[in-house]
Amino acid sequence: MSREIIRRWNNTVSYNDSVYILGDFAWKNSEGLEVLSQLIGRKYLILGNHDKPTEEMKAYFEWIKDIAVVDDNNTEVVLCHYPIAHWYNQYRGAIHLYGHVHNTKDNTAFERYRDICRELNIPFECYNVGCMMPYMDYTPRSLNEIRNQ
Repeated sequence: MSREIIRRWNNTVSYNDSVYILGDFAWKNSEGLEVLSQLIGRKYLILGNHDKPTEEMKAYFEWIKDIAVVDDNNTEVVLCHYPIAHWYNQYRGAIHLYGHVHNTKDNTAFERYRDICRELNIPFECYNVGCMMPYMDYTPRSLNEIRNQ
């Protein structure tokens, strides 16, 4: 599995690309370190509930945060491991990317909440970008690819 993830990553990412990992990068730090050492691009980590990066692992990341707001071609993107019901600048066009809930009943519940908000004309553009989601396919994706899935 690790070899395949490394292959998909390196076939998609260039050395100058920024890749945001939204938590739960590695169940075991020793395996995570081995994978990190082979991934190209500039890596940023949003901490997930299973992340306990060592100092050696931290050296592979530009930064490590609990939550972040980044700019992607003049679009604000709120990054968090966990889904957020109402996020920073949501009413000003900010998009929210999250993971954690995988493709489980927790994700279904959040998607239902999203649909209710949309019915009430509450801006609610968010995406579960967990690598196991069918449209992610264990491959890094651009924001445009995520939005057009």
